[in-house]
Amino acid sequence: MLDTKHIGTVVSRHVAEVEAGRLRFFAKATGQADASYIDAEAARAAGYPALPVPPTFLFCLEMEAPNPRATLDLLGINIGRVLHGEQAFRYHRMAFAGERLHFEIRIADIYEKKGGALGFVVRETRVTDADGAAVADLRSVVVVRNSLETA
Repeated sequence: MLDTKHIGTVVSRHVAEVEAGRLRFFAKATGQADASYIDAEAARAAGYPALPVPPTFLFCLEMEAPNPRATLDLLGINIGRVLHGEQAFRYHRMAFAGERLHFEIRIADIYEKKGGALGFVVRETRVTDADGAAVADLRSVVVVRNSLETA
């Protein structure tokens, strides 16, 4: 059983640099056909100040937290019982190479289904820029297969 007392807990805060080389690599790896995600000149020609962050790349930067497993550790969850349930991104503005982005990760909800056989942990991450303005909100749901065996 997952302890709901942790709902609202901030599990991590960190800052990540958006590096152009990593953006290019990610864009190529994900098959991005738009040259403005790979070439700085094409990005400027498209009206961007630098290479834009490709969709979903913020998840990579989120994983640069000092302990990417902080939520699982706090809740005492065995990684072998975890399934990826859901992931969503809500963008407030585009982010670009050269920015330093701030990530605050918190547990938004914990609940169970199937008579306690499945636990759900909802994690929300607020991404802001150096001035504190919202860049994006990330949301993920981890499904935990609970052991219903009694000792």
